[in-house]
Amino acid sequence: MSTDTRPANTETKGAIELTLAMVLSGTLGVFVIESGASPFNVVFFRCLFGTATLGLYCLARGFFRNHGFTPKKLGLAALGGVFIVFNWAFLFESYEDTSISVATVVYHTQPFYVMLLGAVLFRDKLTAAKFGWLGVAFVGLILVAGVSASDLTGSGDSAYLEGLGYALLAAVFYGISTVVTKRVTGVRPHLVALVQLVLGVFLLLPFTQLGEMKGLGGDWGWLVGLGVIHTCVMYVLMYSAYQKLPTPKIAVLAFVYPAVAMLMDWAVYGHSVTLLQALGIPLIVAASLGVNLGWSFTGRRSPAAPVAPVEEPAPAAGAAAASKTEITTGGTR
Repeated sequence: MSTDTRPANTETKGAIELTLAMVLSGTLGVFVIESGASPFNVVFFRCLFGTATLGLYCLARGFFRNHGFTPKKLGLAALGGVFIVFNWAFLFESYEDTSISVATVVYHTQPFYVMLLGAVLFRDKLTAAKFGWLGVAFVGLILVAGVSASDLTGSGDSAYLEGLGYALLAAVFYGISTVVTKRVTGVRPHLVALVQLVLGVFLLLPFTQLGEMKGLGGDWGWLVGLGVIHTCVMYVLMYSAYQKLPTPKIAVLAFVYPAVAMLMDWAVYGHSVTLLQALGIPLIVAASLGVNLGWSFTGRRSPAAPVAPVEEPAPAAGAAAASKTEITTGGTR
């Protein structure tokens, strides 16, 4: 018997909000590529426009009053921001070297890096079931990667291999950011995300080639969209939804994001996965759900707490969302 006492209409509203947020996440790759800017430039302007809009939202809602930050919490939020910002840059680079579809699916191995980092840094318990799901995800990753023998011997597409490496590195950086940021409690996730965005502006300024932005013309609209739509609006929807939904629904709805990303990649760029790659996708999905929801291979639910769903590259959420999941892209995916 369920112990969830949420009103049905509240849960329905949360499901709609999270679905909309995941649909927006799925279009992120198109905005990145269509902007025509380099990955570091894209991240810089995402942080810049995201800071302006999310900052105005927080100001209008009065979130700066009784913010809950201490020097330690602020430092942890900033440290998590370092990894989340470079996570974005590596993911966006991967879009160009592989495809939105492949990069997104490979990136969704994030929960397993969080699981392993938790075990190494905080001695979190790794059950046999978690190791089993890690193995399933690894097999799925090999299939999705679509790497041939020629790629490994150097006669294949080296850029594709680099793109896969960037996607994996982005997932690892996201995992590190999550492990760090989840220690920030008692602070609204919107403010944690805002700190990370502000940090991103100053952190990426030395890497940003502003001269390349001359003559961008109407493509500026894609960059503004990344800051306003894929940062401020998406984060607000996700953080609101987390308060209304049980973990199982969050874990399932999170996969709207890669589904939409793959659909957009096919519709806009004509990219589709091969049959072999398609066989790996359900393995990664099943493994992620298995870890998040505590499934075991015997059909019994594992007593361990769920890890959480993966979402688009966004800063890990603060207290409210973190109490619901260990992995929250808080919109900063």
